Amino acid sequence: MKLIYGTYNPSKLTSMIKMLDGLNIEITGIGSVDFKLSQSEETGKDPLANAIEKATTYYEQLKIPVFSCDTGLFFEGVEEEDQPGVLVKRLHGEDLSYREMVDYYSNLAAKYGGKLTAYYKNGICLYIDNDHIYKYDGEDICSEKFYIVDKPHEKYREGFPLDTLSVDMETMKYYYDLESEKSESLGVISGFREFFIRSLDDYLHRKNI
Repeated sequence: MKLIYGTYNPSKLTSMIKMLDGLNIEITGIGSVDFKLSQSEETGKDPLANAIEKATTYYEQLKIPVFSCDTGLFFEGVEEEDQPGVLVKRLHGEDLSYREMVDYYSNLAAKYGGKLTAYYKNGICLYIDNDHIYKYDGEDICSEKFYIVDKPHEKYREGFPLDTLSVDMETMKYYYDLESEKSESLGVISGFREFFIRSLDDYLHRKNI
């Protein structure tokens, strides 16, 4: 099945294609669409609400199967004012650039002793048509816990700015230095794959009834 991934972020597109490798799914980003799409305001209070809002906005314009994801970043043991949640890129009402995000979160880690225990909570919505809308935010698409540290790795990848601050709790190595799929997925590959397998199986079953 051909699906549009509701993102203009090439790094996120590449990462999702890798996670779904081997499935009968062909993914392209909305950058491949030959007209400008209106984007949602992302007013949801959690990642799933924002994912639904984005997928709905794009489907209403494209009228072809589209899916959207949203992510919230959460820290353990921080003051409420330092908890980003779904506002990972927004600080005091201002959108941060990717480089500004690295500076902000490295300084925040320094404030709490050099590292923060963190995890990402994800939400996904697959909008095939008005009768087949699949949404999910289960724990198997949450990342494992990891550290955000105050010293950036020398490697930096546009689109995933906080990867340069992310350290595996077990090995205490930067994810960039791990030689495995874990280095890019933070443990969520199987959860996303299962979501698509489950959703598309249900869709095809209902379609053939």
